[in-house]
Amino acid sequence: MAITRFAPSPTGYLHIGGLRTALYNYLWARKTGGKFRLRIEDTDMARNSEDALKAILQAFEWVGLEYDDKVEYQSKRMDIYKGYIQKLLDEDKAYYCYMSKDELDALRESQTASGLTPRYDGRYRDFKGTPPEGIAPVIRIKAPQEGEICFIDGVKSDMVFSCDQVDDFIIARSDGTPIYNFVVVIDDHLMGITEVLRGDDHLTNTAKQIVIYEALGFNVPKFYHIPMINNPEGKKLSKRDGATDVMEYKNLGYLPEALLNFLVRLGWSHGDQEIFSMEEMLTLFDPNNINKSSSCYNAEKLLWLNAHYIKSTPNLELAKMLNFYDCEIHGHDKVEMLLDLCKERAGTMIELKNSIELIIQTPSNYDEAGVKKFINDDMLKILEIYAKMIMDYEGELHLACDYESITKPFIQDYSLKMPQLFQPIRLALTGSTQAPSVYDIMAILGKNEVLKRIYSAIENKFS
Repeated sequence: MAITRFAPSPTGYLHIGGLRTALYNYLWARKTGGKFRLRIEDTDMARNSEDALKAILQAFEWVGLEYDDKVEYQSKRMDIYKGYIQKLLDEDKAYYCYMSKDELDALRESQTASGLTPRYDGRYRDFKGTPPEGIAPVIRIKAPQEGEICFIDGVKSDMVFSCDQVDDFIIARSDGTPIYNFVVVIDDHLMGITEVLRGDDHLTNTAKQIVIYEALGFNVPKFYHIPMINNPEGKKLSKRDGATDVMEYKNLGYLPEALLNFLVRLGWSHGDQEIFSMEEMLTLFDPNNINKSSSCYNAEKLLWLNAHYIKSTPNLELAKMLNFYDCEIHGHDKVEMLLDLCKERAGTMIELKNSIELIIQTPSNYDEAGVKKFINDDMLKILEIYAKMIMDYEGELHLACDYESITKPFIQDYSLKMPQLFQPIRLALTGSTQAPSVYDIMAILGKNEVLKRIYSAIENKFS
């Protein structure tokens, strides 16, 4: 039973790399019957953003990743952290360091000049003298000075850090506020976290955190460090590539199911399978099978998945979702027919909205290139004859096949090719030559609206 967590900082919006990490934690906790917990790491008061916090919580709600228990906020736990810092001081596992900035700068310059990696030299580790005046001390932990810090990473296998790579690092600043690596350990222990799945940019923090775990006598969780998502060129993902606010994906017309399916495959796979329902993810996902190499963001794959999920979504559910995009079609008498037609061509909800509005809204202008190519005086006459045929027809004209049954003979009688008639009709009905099937559009609009739009186009000569 795995207890996992996701711990974003509200200094910026949740981006897709963070959402993938949250998804992996969620799937593993749910699969093992454990818990998935959310912690907000909001100790950076100067950079915290209330809007970013709201967007993080909204993103979890939108994609449906439900977390267990209440949200924990680090800013409300300062007394807890200070208590553990005092415990380390009392047990002589941490100490006050009075090194001034000038001393520290001089040490670094000397080490750099000697070709050494700059690191604190432990000069106050066993200090028993009188503290220098005017120096507000930081607090450092007593890291092991020899041997190795080892752990088995679920993704990267055996990890070994020599203790000479880890100095007596700071656990509390001179103003008493604890640093990131310290509070993460305290929080994960008190929240009962058993497995930590996070980006491999945190890998170098792990050795330091293990030092803290062991100093406090805490059990060390299992770590899985997930390789980053790169752009197609193999470089760090930027906003231009897709590393944007998760909620912006909703604004752009992506479905949460598509985004989660896309993200689960960025670093994990199950054979050649591309499409995964949430139930399949929960059944098949195992963090021990996360890829060791970085994955590449593929915008075309996301669009393909989104088109799949739009097609798979029931029409009435799609109609509700379209309200978010200011497209209200619940009252339309042909809502099922309208969505069946338009969702076949839509890659996003925005494209679906545009396709719907192309049909249900009376055109206010006509595509100039299309008019120039397909409309002339002879065609205006043909359209007028065609419209009169529809007007005089006494049979049923409700379905696409009804319009097809009277249009095909008309095309033959006037020795027309299908595009010669269909493109002018598309222009008259929608203002565009890129609309879906003419027969389907006519069935959705109904006889009266079809005639109204054709006659209006003729009267205005498509201008």
